Amino acid sequence: MRRFYLAYQKWQTVSAKLSWSHYIALIGVSDDTARKVYEKHALNETLSVRELERQINSSLFERLALSKDKKGVLRLSEKGHIVTHPTEAVKDPYVLDFLKIPQSHRMTEKDLEQKIIDNLQMFLLELGKGFAFVARQYRISLRNKHYSIDLVFYHRILKCFVLIDLKIRNVAHGDIGQMNLYLNYFKTEENVEGDNEPIGIILSAEKDEVLVEFATGGISNKIFVSKYQLYLPDKKQLQKKVKAIMEGK
Repeated sequence: MRRFYLAYQKWQTVSAKLSWSHYIALIGVSDDTARKVYEKHALNETLSVRELERQINSSLFERLALSKDKKGVLRLSEKGHIVTHPTEAVKDPYVLDFLKIPQSHRMTEKDLEQKIIDNLQMFLLELGKGFAFVARQYRISLRNKHYSIDLVFYHRILKCFVLIDLKIRNVAHGDIGQMNLYLNYFKTEENVEGDNEPIGIILSAEKDEVLVEFATGGISNKIFVSKYQLYLPDKKQLQKKVKAIMEGK
């Protein structure tokens, strides 16, 4: 109760939309800025206590903050994570700890895809607000050649398709070219009036930042390459990086 009082000395700041259990989880976050972000996030996305705890444990605040400057981090604490642009809908990395795949386990891309489908509710939570599942192994045909897109979603806020390609290895330049093909197809064949241009996310175990920069340079389509982790990130290391951003270092 003392910790609750210290965190919320003005009763007007306590939302009736969150339960006491939500606030028990929130007062466990020592950093004021991070706590405000998680509170806004829980309100904006109507998270259950379990979902809120998962977002705290997976360092959601730190992962979002690393892609922003000091002003951007402060805006997060004031308004929460509001998606108005494709870059704001993409995380790096994505934490897939809920799949419960040991790091030493050898798996195929089909295995990874099946695990995601089996845990679709948690994957949607990790993707963030606005994502709606459309299909898996979405087949497209071009001149008697057939291709399959691993996962297709629709983002109801950005009003666009989101195509996800899964890679259990380091992303290669050919993967980016293939995603570019998928996006061009969707723009021409799948988009209807009111749809914005589709987004492509290549979700890989590793990525070479330099290769990605050169491979995506000059491409007009919105292609993002993000890593996935099968374990929770090092929170202390992430907090240190965020602290440097806030201090302008």
